[in-house]
Amino acid sequence: MKKLILVITIIVMFFTKNQATENYEKIFFDFEINDISGQTINLKEFKDNVILMVNTASYCGFTKQYNDLQTLWEKYKSRNFIVLGVPSNSFNQEKKSNNDVKDFCEVNFKISFPMTSIVNVKGDDAHEIFNWAKKNYGKSAIPKWNFHKILINKSGKIEDTFSSFTNPMSEKITTKIENLL
Repeated sequence: MKKLILVITIIVMFFTKNQATENYEKIFFDFEINDISGQTINLKEFKDNVILMVNTASYCGFTKQYNDLQTLWEKYKSRNFIVLGVPSNSFNQEKKSNNDVKDFCEVNFKISFPMTSIVNVKGDDAHEIFNWAKKNYGKSAIPKWNFHKILINKSGKIEDTFSSFTNPMSEKITTKIENLL
């Protein structure tokens, strides 16, 4: 059953078209989201930075990407780059509490990049930033699985999206980041 779900997910990922409206009534920096400790992050604080927003999960086959996200963060953070981890249980693979996620990330991966509280990333109850991404960039901005990546440029607009299969340290992602920095 798990293999069937994975195959269907892969097929959907490669055959969905991007139908964006790109009207950008709001930009990324106009939103707020709670951090892993429950404090509000005003995304205006990230203005003039390039952001890689990644929906994460503790029990996913892609969870090992935390290592590469941390490496990416350490490589580029001095150049106005931010990795923003967004834990989500939208695919039923996340721990139940923010504290459990925080402990898991710190103990197992020594994560030091910003992490949000657990939110939904798809469907009717998705966090508003993911609805914004869908509205302005189309279906490719909707996470099809955990560790989906959305690259935000310094203007607060979506530059590109990357599937769960794209490693954070891949040339495909690092080249885009370097071009934006």
